[in-house]
Amino acid sequence: MLTIWGRTNSVNVQKVLWCCDELVLPFERIDAGLQFGRNNEPEYLAMNPTGKIPTLVDDDFVLWESNSILRYLAMQYGESSLLYPPEPKLRASIDRWLDWSLSTLQPAERPVFWTLVRTPAEQRDMAKLATDAAAVGQLWRLLDAHLQGRFFLEGEKFTLADIVIGTYTKRWFGVDGLERPSLPNLERWYSRIATRSGFKKYVDFPLT
Repeated sequence: MLTIWGRTNSVNVQKVLWCCDELVLPFERIDAGLQFGRNNEPEYLAMNPTGKIPTLVDDDFVLWESNSILRYLAMQYGESSLLYPPEPKLRASIDRWLDWSLSTLQPAERPVFWTLVRTPAEQRDMAKLATDAAAVGQLWRLLDAHLQGRFFLEGEKFTLADIVIGTYTKRWFGVDGLERPSLPNLERWYSRIATRSGFKKYVDFPLT
């Protein structure tokens, strides 16, 4: 039985839970982070010295960093690695989006999410929000252009790239108070992946 440490409203935990659903993997989840604490306690830091979530425990193997966890689960438990195909060019293309989500997308979208979801209205800097929203909107335009003529982000099948970008797309479309650019390809792709069981179970909830 896998153990996953982390709260369900964390985008990085949601990725892992969704992946487990795709792979039909049973797991136990333990709340940690923000209001639940525990992630700064010695027991947790012994597993994950960063103090961040999620952390995966698989028997005597412990792993942190959400995208590394996704790759491990797909390679260890995925039937023929359908979520993470071994063909080098396709795998590299998938890895590109996993890396881009952490290096570029998350740093840009995080200020927008925190302002609109986790900051009281009277404390919001609306001028900065407008600037931040415009910047992340440009990234979503990049995605929209990439999705032209595509059913999934890479290849002919659903992969880890769709899971990772799908969780962030929920945060983009799930907040109120934004003027969004026209993104028809992104919207079509999002409407398709939003029908998947793992998305419905672990991602498709009001943002908190």
